[in-house]
Amino acid sequence: MKALKVLLTVFIVLALLFGGLTVANHLNKQAMFDYVDTFSKVEYENQLTPASDELGAYFTTSKVDLGNFQITHEDFKIMHLTDVHIGGGLLSASEDKKAFNAIAAMVHAEKPDLVVITGDISFAVPWSLTLNNQHAHSMFIRFMENLGVYYTVAFGNHDSEKYNFHNRQAVADIYSDESLKYCLFDRGPADVYGECNHTITVRNTYGFIIQSLVMIDTNAYTDEDPLGLGWVYDNIHEDQIAWYRSTVEKQTAYNRQLGEKLGSTEEVPVVKSLVFMHIPIMEVRDAAHLYLEESDEVIYHGGKIGESAPYVYPSEMPEQMFETMLELGSTQAMFFGHDHLNNIVLEYKGVKFSYGYSIDYFAYAGIDKVGSQRGCTVITCKPDTTIEITHENYYQDKYQPLYEKETVDLTN
Repeated sequence: MKALKVLLTVFIVLALLFGGLTVANHLNKQAMFDYVDTFSKVEYENQLTPASDELGAYFTTSKVDLGNFQITHEDFKIMHLTDVHIGGGLLSASEDKKAFNAIAAMVHAEKPDLVVITGDISFAVPWSLTLNNQHAHSMFIRFMENLGVYYTVAFGNHDSEKYNFHNRQAVADIYSDESLKYCLFDRGPADVYGECNHTITVRNTYGFIIQSLVMIDTNAYTDEDPLGLGWVYDNIHEDQIAWYRSTVEKQTAYNRQLGEKLGSTEEVPVVKSLVFMHIPIMEVRDAAHLYLEESDEVIYHGGKIGESAPYVYPSEMPEQMFETMLELGSTQAMFFGHDHLNNIVLEYKGVKFSYGYSIDYFAYAGIDKVGSQRGCTVITCKPDTTIEITHENYYQDKYQPLYEKETVDLTN
């Protein structure tokens, strides 16, 4: 009888704690919604509006002046953000606010045509006091919709942990909500592994694709390490690589058919593309080691390696993504997150590998006090299909946040 009373008492205490925590997290979620609602819409002089067709969402960058019979070919600006790491719980509220404050300042200053976030938007872990990753994703979506900037997402390993309330499919459902005005997310073909394999194209006034933006799900962990405790990451699956190949071929065929229709006598080249994903591929580690060895096989374009050896943390499982890219000759650059302290840009075998500046205030111990790695990447797509990549640190004067900018160490 005494043992039963003890068990009953423990059960009641745990139930009260769980119930209290649930209520507290719900109140925190509402408080964070109130916070993100304080950020205003970005003021654009002429904001590009996307359309869609059988190839998916697209932007047209050229302007036609019928009065003067002139066509103006303009740049297309992408902001690459990564590793936001919103905890969404009671113990991450302060850091979550800083993350939103930083992103808003950069988006308002840069006024990008499109924001691409390469994963780890959520970080719903026990020490945030919530495992409900829907909280973080809902906060982020509301925030981006308030800013009024077009955006899309390639998921990271932390966006849907095995112990989270919502799996990867459920998270994709959140971003697929048709009521969202600015979200261009697409979960991709149902018969292809992953939940965010999709493209957005940039076209000129004639309709030619001048840049294809390819988002690929690098998935999370292997079945042998479902909780990610051993950092055993999944890779890009064979059907995803086949989808990438098919996408490049379809978009190239589209350009060539358009060329024939317009009477072009020149061979239309393979469509140019940029690939966005969370976890870097193995060749990024190869390139980093060659760079540290001062090999002439890589070209250094800026940034630094801040992570400790082995410096890059990809999947160790073999796949043929990079070989396929080289074969097709489409992809000019790949953009990653995952390794928060890396922001280096290297060129290897003709393809640029660009780590994004992270936002993270919460995932790495003490990272809220460090600032050299925090910011955004600005990618300028030129009308001639060339690109420019610029890393922008958050702690420069041109980024003036709505709330006070924290003091950090910029020397590391």
